[in-house]
Amino acid sequence: MEDPPGTGTEAWAEGLHNANNNASPGGWPGARGGHPLAAFGGLGAKPSYLDRVVQEIVESERTYARDLRSIVEGYLGKIIDAEEPVLRPEQVSALFGNIEDIYELSSTLLQNLESCANDPVAVAVCFVTRSQEFAIYTQYCNNYPSSVAALTECMRSKVQARFLRECQERLRHALPLGAYLLKPVQRILKYHLLLQEIARHFEHKAGEDYELVLEAIDTMTCVAWYINDMKRKHEHAIRQQEIQSLLLGWKGPDLTTYGELVLEGTFRAQRVRHDRALFLFDKALLITKRRGDHYVYKSHIPCSSLMLIESTRDSLCFSLAHYKHGKQQHSLQAKSVEEKRVWTHHIKRLILENHHATIPQKAKEAILEMDLFYPPRLPRCSPERLKKSWSCQPL
Repeated sequence: MEDPPGTGTEAWAEGLHNANNNASPGGWPGARGGHPLAAFGGLGAKPSYLDRVVQEIVESERTYARDLRSIVEGYLGKIIDAEEPVLRPEQVSALFGNIEDIYELSSTLLQNLESCANDPVAVAVCFVTRSQEFAIYTQYCNNYPSSVAALTECMRSKVQARFLRECQERLRHALPLGAYLLKPVQRILKYHLLLQEIARHFEHKAGEDYELVLEAIDTMTCVAWYINDMKRKHEHAIRQQEIQSLLLGWKGPDLTTYGELVLEGTFRAQRVRHDRALFLFDKALLITKRRGDHYVYKSHIPCSSLMLIESTRDSLCFSLAHYKHGKQQHSLQAKSVEEKRVWTHHIKRLILENHHATIPQKAKEAILEMDLFYPPRLPRCSPERLKKSWSCQPL
């Protein structure tokens, strides 16, 4: 189980269990002939480790669905049914996001999992066939920072805080609402780990059945990666807007025209009194100076014209310049060798990607290999593949 169940909620779990027994969708994969597994608690049957892994997936989904139901009915429902408005509509929207859609998906998934008769392959198929539906978690995860901000605002109001505490007491929850609103973010990032346990203890690591388990792992790993990537891009887009609003003396185009924000950092600069705050975008490097909460524009260099000179004397130093103005260099010192590696690696990558000439992929990889620095490898999927399979709308 992910969390210890709160007292007073067992009836809900029982209700979900009974409903699932009567609502198994037609045609959904049940026990497969090739996997005659004994039911839990059968006379003389001792569950294997794989049996227990499958049980953990089903039981943890049951707990998760119960927790989602407590949010939808015990909090959101009470707010909607209140005679006097307790929260403003915009607060409700920010606080709960699309939690009702998440609850509906989890409830349906639970029904499917319970109909699998303890067959690990059937469990894997549940995730493969429902892969498109998990896209709704992207919206929830992107909204989560707004949910935290809305909850913080509510807790500053005596009336709203008292109402939420009363809901918590009525549900007999040991944890407050914030802990429950985090559960969908935690759950969507855990599915692939649970499926990996099935593969790790699968008896025959070959054949169609094992390939289905691997496909389920691949599918849910891609979902987790895509959500993390969308969350990162969403946060970077917000940060990009902040930088634009704090930038003084800038007469160029909107910063969004330079693509995604890749890195930002502060470096000691030679021959100048103040440190330089650098912002590396997909298509340009922006060099600024901090002034209080603002950034004063000093220079910018398109990545297609960027030149990197690494110091052989100092492991922390490197210089940047426009290739047409090589003598006008910005000599910088990083705080650590690792920071320098990260920055020089991404600068080289963007120089190669933005270069006017076509550079073979193998040549790019050979150049970047010289850095002895690699970011974590991506799973066997890409945002393009997921956007096609999910039919995602752009954020």
